[in-house]
Amino acid sequence: MTPPLIVPRKLERLTGVPHAIPYQGSKRRLAHTIVPLIPVGAPRLLEPFAGSAAISIASKFSGAVGVAVISDVNESLMKLWRSLLDDASALADSYEQLWHEQLEDPRSFYDEVRRKFNATQEPHHFLYLLARCVKAAVRYNRHGEFNQGADHRRLGAKPAAMRKRLLETSKVMTGTLVMNGDYREILDMAQPSDVVYMDPPYEGVTNVRDHRYMQGVDRSEFEGSLADAVNRNVSFVLSYDGAMGGKQYGKPLPDALGMLHLHLHAGRSSQATLQGLDHDTVESLYLSPALVARLGGEPAVLASLEVAYTQDALI
Repeated sequence: MTPPLIVPRKLERLTGVPHAIPYQGSKRRLAHTIVPLIPVGAPRLLEPFAGSAAISIASKFSGAVGVAVISDVNESLMKLWRSLLDDASALADSYEQLWHEQLEDPRSFYDEVRRKFNATQEPHHFLYLLARCVKAAVRYNRHGEFNQGADHRRLGAKPAAMRKRLLETSKVMTGTLVMNGDYREILDMAQPSDVVYMDPPYEGVTNVRDHRYMQGVDRSEFEGSLADAVNRNVSFVLSYDGAMGGKQYGKPLPDALGMLHLHLHAGRSSQATLQGLDHDTVESLYLSPALVARLGGEPAVLASLEVAYTQDALI
């Protein structure tokens, strides 16, 4: 059976959600569909593949959850998050200084900041690189060094705009626990009262020349971790496989896990647009049995979302 296709819609309660860290693959827009799947009043939201932490920010902003725990295997990213939450003003000051210093020769300056970042892993250098690099896309070479080039059409967010984003995000995320490590450590922490949101790298995008992630996720180990979480009655939402322009990224997860499988229309692919193509993207959402039960069952879940149709016409 083809999973129901959900069309994202804008929620008034998410108007004005701040986002400080530019990051390719951010679920900022899709948060309007994902946040309603998080039971209001959940004491804690765990996000083990944090990235820009868009779901944690939106959930905290809307008041859906009390505390957020964000983690990622990328240590530099988590250092940036700690810097943002510890002293957003100081981080904004450092970014502003870099932004102005680049104006004389933006191309050479970007390369020099990238060299310094690979040597020192300073958070303000990473923020500058994310603001300037192509598509806000993190790429690493085989030595684990950041090697993404600059988007020479722009200079990154202006200092005033970046400061506003940093300060507002820091305020929303007050009390957030920042960790650095393997997703299994965070998933093992989850209690039945918690909710976990996972957005791991899709299959087929981690073993390429320019690595998009610090490391991939072993499919067999991941399925085992999901099975354990299901058995422990952990409530989780998972973004995993997807399709774009007839190409499938990852195989659907086994039916034996008992998860509710939904297709989410994620809009036009920016990567395809850059190539002169017109392709829509469909992403899979999986809901654990415990979460579906907390939300009132499958009919209640579907009734709360905008189901477009049940055919896979966009894939």
